[in-house]
Amino acid sequence: MATPLIKPICQGSALLKDVQHRSEQTDRFHLWWLGQSGFLLGWKQHFLLFDPYLSDSLTKKYAATDKPHVRMTEQVVLPEALDFVQVVTSSHQHTDHLDGETLRPLVKANPSIQMVVPHAHLELASQRVGKPASWFHSMDAGSNLQIDPFRLHALPSAHECIERDEQGRHLFLGYVVEFGPWRVYHSGDTLVYDGLADQLKQWAIDAAILPINGRGPERRVAGNMWGDEAARLASEAGVGCVIPCHYEMFAFNTQSPAQFITTCQQLGQGHAVLRAGGCWSSPMQH
Repeated sequence: MATPLIKPICQGSALLKDVQHRSEQTDRFHLWWLGQSGFLLGWKQHFLLFDPYLSDSLTKKYAATDKPHVRMTEQVVLPEALDFVQVVTSSHQHTDHLDGETLRPLVKANPSIQMVVPHAHLELASQRVGKPASWFHSMDAGSNLQIDPFRLHALPSAHECIERDEQGRHLFLGYVVEFGPWRVYHSGDTLVYDGLADQLKQWAIDAAILPINGRGPERRVAGNMWGDEAARLASEAGVGCVIPCHYEMFAFNTQSPAQFITTCQQLGQGHAVLRAGGCWSSPMQH
């Protein structure tokens, strides 16, 4: 008998009502976890969507293989329902971060949406989204981009290691997003590497979104940081609040947040563990 799927705390129309209600508050920003590494950032009726995976494309793709991607959590919202998003990002080429089945309906529902992708994956993004390469904003580590009211800064990420293509362009990115007085870091998939905390310190990050599913050769996929590593990175970088992600989506590649929570508590590190569909709201504007 199949294990029942985890029910999001807020889902479908209820999620959309929550977004509308909270977005009336202008002195703070909000982050909704949409599953895996997907987060909706809302501030003063401006919305940016990080790395959405809102389909069953990977479950279908791997159903008849020796590496099934068995879904653990119900889908939080249909991509076409997010018809108010102005900016969407992809941190790298893996389908749970660059999913055509999510992005095509999302883009169709938002004719003026702008999408940010790594320059190394521009052609692949074009194929998956069905838009010409010239339609995208592409970035590499060290570059920045203004899409009002957001300014994005691209940092290297190390999905096992820092990798570049034959042209020297980074294959995995994280994004620091500045807006008003706030700064949010979405790492994409990454391990902790030398110098990452020092890079983050310069921005005084209010909220960092970090993967905690860890790594193990038996999974046969590129790994990420463990929960205790994410907690220590946030503490070393002086992050206000760290939010874990990249778990409770696929049964073969997940991890309990317990170790993350314990380490954050030991370090006195601000943290928030969300359920899918849940929201974290920042403190009042500083």
